[in-house]
Amino acid sequence: MQNIIYQNNNGGVCLVIPTGNIPIEEVARKDVPAGLPYLFVIADQLPDHDFFEAWEADFSNPEGYGIGAEAWFAEQAAKKAAEEAAVLPEVSE
Repeated sequence: MQNIIYQNNNGGVCLVIPTGNIPIEEVARKDVPAGLPYLFVIADQLPDHDFFEAWEADFSNPEGYGIGAEAWFAEQAAKKAAEEAAVLPEVSE
């Protein structure tokens, strides 16, 4: 199982553990704050959680950048609206 890590604004590393309900790429885009780089890591290869504050990672070659929850949910709503508009027949008066 893969997890997501990103560097917070204080220089620390944050961990996101996906539930599996949506693809990990979408979890990262949603749950990582806008503009911050993220990496996918294999859960079994993470350091000891007892020393979470001491984690370090190189984000110079990230998997991508977060857009944040607000932007992600707005994006999903726009996609759904577009899909619904494409399915509904046009009504003329």
